[in-house]
Amino acid sequence: MILFAVAGLTELVPFVVFGGVVLAIWAVLSMISDRNSRMSDRLARQVRPQSLADIEAPNVTKKTERFQGITEMAKAISEPMMPKTDLEQSELKVKLANAGFRSESAAAVYSGIRLACLGLFAVISLLYVLSIKDPEVSLMGKAKWFIIITGCGFYLPTVVLWYIRTKRQQEIFLTLPDALDLMVVCVESGLGLDAAMRKVCEEMRDHAKVLGEEIALANFQLQMGRPKREVLHDLGVRTGVDDVRSLAAILIQADRFGSSVAQALRVQSDSMRTRRRQLAEEKAAKTAVQMLFPLILFIFPSIFVVLVGPAAIKIMETILK
Repeated sequence: MILFAVAGLTELVPFVVFGGVVLAIWAVLSMISDRNSRMSDRLARQVRPQSLADIEAPNVTKKTERFQGITEMAKAISEPMMPKTDLEQSELKVKLANAGFRSESAAAVYSGIRLACLGLFAVISLLYVLSIKDPEVSLMGKAKWFIIITGCGFYLPTVVLWYIRTKRQQEIFLTLPDALDLMVVCVESGLGLDAAMRKVCEEMRDHAKVLGEEIALANFQLQMGRPKREVLHDLGVRTGVDDVRSLAAILIQADRFGSSVAQALRVQSDSMRTRRRQLAEEKAAKTAVQMLFPLILFIFPSIFVVLVGPAAIKIMETILK
């Protein structure tokens, strides 16, 4: 039997070698074809650039080429999770844009990540259920844990996207009044709206990176020739902040009716300061109610033990005597 097994293995060696050579040749040809396709895309972009960003920011194109394989794989596996209607797709794209993901493939990558997380947590939950050796745990209990862990994996990308979106909108909301003040000063000194936006981007590049990036993108779209109404409307939708939307609406109305842009910006800045002060007063008023539960649960018991403890001990000693 041993000799027969050894003879069978020796007969399989040529087939294994042949398969390895074929796979190696296929991998080399795939790498060459991928490199040629990327070279052709780069040449086409240089001959006929899609935008000025392809020429002015070569590092961005290198990063996109670096992660192109991951993006394509995410697109391939994201088909079951992609929204079916145009309304759902537009809502998903707006949410991703509010979180800072403005690429065309962001929706497909996000859906692929959701599907990958679902599969990963399904495997983890299956391994956890199979590792339970307690006979008291019924089949329904194991199924419950499997559904809970898999559901956590399904909703984990949604929670992460909500957190990133909320933090980004909060940062824009906190840095917008300073940007408005600087914009008011620039406009009242004689600069146009485009030059004021460019000055805000230059001065607040380190202080407000997110807002500066959004304003820079809007300014770039204005330089490319897009109408000011569309650029300002896209700025409000892209950020998802109510104050930015109201600012965009005010600027659109000022541009349409020919009113003073500086006066509109000053009114918006004053209203934002009033709103921020009202929010601060609201938080201050809620503090007393919010402090009630920590006081009752954590502070009052310790104070009660410190104050009543010695008297209770004396009373117990007196009663026992």
